[in-house]
Amino acid sequence: MTGAAGDDAVIGEVAASFRAGLEAYSPGLLPERATALVVAALARLVGGGGDRAGRLALLAVLGRVHRRYRLRPEHGPLIGAALAPVAPRLCPPQVGWERRWRRAWALIERAAGRMGDGPAFWPAEVVGRDLAAEGIAILTVRPWRRLPFRPGQAVPVCVPQHPGRWRWYCPANAPRPDGTVELHVRAVPAGTVSHSLVHEVRPNDLLHLGPPVDIGLSLPTAPEPTISRQSVRAGNGRADAGPAGAGAADEWSAAARPAGGGLARAALAGGRDLLLVAGGTGLAPLRALVEQVATAPAGRRVTLIVGARTIADLYDAITLDKLDQAHPWLTVVPALSHDPFAAPAEQGDALTLALDHYRPNQHVYVCGPPAMLTIARHRLPTTEIPANHLHLPKIP
Repeated sequence: MTGAAGDDAVIGEVAASFRAGLEAYSPGLLPERATALVVAALARLVGGGGDRAGRLALLAVLGRVHRRYRLRPEHGPLIGAALAPVAPRLCPPQVGWERRWRRAWALIERAAGRMGDGPAFWPAEVVGRDLAAEGIAILTVRPWRRLPFRPGQAVPVCVPQHPGRWRWYCPANAPRPDGTVELHVRAVPAGTVSHSLVHEVRPNDLLHLGPPVDIGLSLPTAPEPTISRQSVRAGNGRADAGPAGAGAADEWSAAARPAGGGLARAALAGGRDLLLVAGGTGLAPLRALVEQVATAPAGRRVTLIVGARTIADLYDAITLDKLDQAHPWLTVVPALSHDPFAAPAEQGDALTLALDHYRPNQHVYVCGPPAMLTIARHRLPTTEIPANHLHLPKIP
């Protein structure tokens, strides 16, 4: 996008023009409150900006917009016609607009088939900000309505400074009673969204979160046993009057209800031990898994390897120490690749130390920077870890 796209006045003018054009073609197709986010995302997609992960985040949001507002194939040309005259204010002029728009609309329709139902975005107020280390911020946000996520999922995030740019972040917590979500953000070179989140965003600012998406890091769940009508009647109409505990969902599963209504309760399947391997802010989804297991340990043991260059780079050390002290089934092991003062058992990169701690039948979850994941994808399958026990993040 051009720099002017970050100006609220420009976005307001573009959204108003887009909405006026769309209303002329099809009144009431999109609600006014969603117009600014939608037009910025559409222009970004047609403009082709961003990397693959950024485009997939865009499509997750736009696919949910398609389902949420019951868009149909015949709406594509109408939306494209309303977008064409205003898009140059948000992205460079495009050669072959109609062809590019048809391709973008086809991608949105395909994404809509994968996204399921629910809101397209959640306004979320920043309620806490901690500069945890150089270039790393821990942000606590409170969505205006509860975000139905599961630990290990990824969520698209958009900041008002860069409308149309959505980036993936994984919540670092299991769902909480107060609905807050913790995000760990590292400012990356040339990363406009991450730079704003780390250096510009302040408490009381408003962000937008997109629909949570599975990326292969969530723990398997077992469905809650079905309660028959007869058992409900026998229990005087109480849904929790069946087998012991059948009606008692823990906090994380109770929070993960579909936004469209209905109760999606699930319990963790089995009691398989876990080896969690984190690098940098890849710690976030794995810490969320630890919090999830803490609600129902079920006899499993968890080893969390936390990779960093030096002890000073362990940005979430206090929280990790509290978790380690609170749960006897949890072992937290720092992996310090460039710290000569570290204990011998803590020296080395995270993947190497993880293999030292690996035990048969553990399920291994790995999350970290791209270079670490590339090495993990080549190295770990050659070890004794079964393929169905190895879990690495992948945006669908």
